[in-house]
Amino acid sequence: MSTVKALRFPAAIEWRGGRLTHATAPGKHALDVATPPEFKGGLPGVWSPEDLLVAATASCFAVTLAAVAEHSGVELTALRVDGLGHVERGADGRFGFTVIELGVEVEAKAEWSLVERLVAKAERNCLVTLALDVPVHLRLARTAAAA
Repeated sequence: MSTVKALRFPAAIEWRGGRLTHATAPGKHALDVATPPEFKGGLPGVWSPEDLLVAATASCFAVTLAAVAEHSGVELTALRVDGLGHVERGADGRFGFTVIELGVEVEAKAEWSLVERLVAKAERNCLVTLALDVPVHLRLARTAAAA
């Protein structure tokens, strides 16, 4: 018999006035979050929800790839994921994400074909990407030290 594991990730947001909020989660550092400066009333130098969505997508892919590689016995020696979210105004006049691009640079002690399979598996299993209703396009770059 298998046991189904249910996980919960609580977070709280407190409005600080204007376009600034304060995010907290149990046992974690708090974070100020505001409207990005690209929008009216936005604050420069403060993380925005849009920044966090792109960062969540990129970091989820990175940690998923690390887990998949570890599970497969492949040692990653370097990994960088650059995320870029595209936001546009739709025909309905509302802004929305149209795509998130991830540029992945990976170095591993493994044959490149295996690294490519692990990247594909991580892409299929990233929880954040699976939760999004926007396409995530991945561009993989091979670093010089890859086997």
